[in-house]
This record gives sequence, structure tokens and C-alpha cells, in this order.
Amino acid sequence: MISMIQARNIHKSYADLEVLKGVDLSIKEAEIVSVVGTSGAGKTTLLHILGTLERPDKNPDTSLTINGTDVTKLSQRQLSHFRNQSLGFIFQFHQLLPEFTALENVCIPAFINKKSKAVAEKRAQELLEYLKLGDRIHHKPGELSGGEQQRVAVARALINDPQVIFADEPTGNLDSNTAADLHSLILDLRDSFKQTFVIVTHNQELATLADRTLTMSDGRFLEHE
Repeated sequence: MISMIQARNIHKSYADLEVLKGVDLSIKEAEIVSVVGTSGAGKTTLLHILGTLERPDKNPDTSLTINGTDVTKLSQRQLSHFRNQSLGFIFQFHQLLPEFTALENVCIPAFINKKSKAVAEKRAQELLEYLKLGDRIHHKPGELSGGEQQRVAVARALINDPQVIFADEPTGNLDSNTAADLHSLILDLRDSFKQTFVIVTHNQELATLADRTLTMSDGRFLEHE
């Protein structure tokens, strides 16, 4: 199977605090990988670096390759373009714009990708209907339940057909039934769209649904590949 993410010797420090201490990681195409561990283990920092939201510390043998592109060698402008086209993000707190409708929120990454309004709205509506939100497309976030808001966030993550979706505690704000629905949805999305998922979670049920679960402790994986 094709390798989608290859990370080698990833370090990250903030002032005198060393958060990541030489992480190596390989993730296959269409694989679901969960990353678990105690608070402060470095999970979210790793997710942000893999998702190109932060850069790793500079070391001669550090590299991060996503679908064949070494993103550590991209300029900030190139990195922003790559992130918009190739990566999707799902966060615990949805991060939907409250003044925009579900449809408008989903369209935003497509507009950044310079898709026309007609093309973006057509794709957004298709995704919202796929996620069983066809009757909620003109509702604003405040008019939606927590689970509905999270599905809007999922649709937004999918709008540009990314190769990898990064999820940071995606069920952290959901009740158990809604969380279970999201678990099933992630599996369905992988099967339908063949995306790779990297999920940071404290939810053991979600972790066990992944193809692999990696445990972080003190800036490293307990079991290296």
C-alpha cells in the first residue's frame, strides 16, 4: 500500500520545553491512525506539525513527506496552498463562523481554493446531503445541534477532496450517542473517499476503531514502528 505520510526525526521545543523528542512515523494511504496518551504527551503538537499548522524544529535529518511532497522545504505561501488543497481538519470546537449558514461555512475552503461560487455550493450541498444535513443547509451554527455542527465541520474538511484529514479530539464535545455516530461516519468516509485519517483522541472507543493506535508519552511513541 502507498505511504501517505512519512515523518522522520520530528522535534519541537517551545523555549526550554522540549515537547517532541525525535518522532518517526509512517502512515499508509487510506489508513485510520489514532494517537492517544496523557495530556502533555505531545499529541496535539504532533498533529499540528503533521498538518503543517506548525513547523518542526530544524534538524539536518528531519523530514515530513505527505503524498510525496516534503513539506519542510515549502515556503509559507506554498505551504498554505498545499494545506488548502491536500489537507482537511476537524477540531473539537468545530470553529464554524456563527454569522454564516452551514452551506457558507462548508464553502469557505473552496473559495480560498478559487473555486467558483456555483461549483463550491454544488459540492457543499452534495456533502451536506451525504452527511444527512440536506434540510439544514441554510441554518446557522447556533440553530444546529452539536452533532450537526460537527458534521458541517466534516463537510468543510472534505470540500477540497483532501488526501489526509486530521482530527483533534473530534468527539470531545459530543454526547456518547452522537460520538458513536461520528465514529461510524469516519469509517464510512474512509471507505467512500479513501482518505487517510490521523486522529488525536482520549475516546477509547474511537481509538479502537482505527486501523492502528499509537500511544505517546513524554514526546515519543511508546512503541516505535
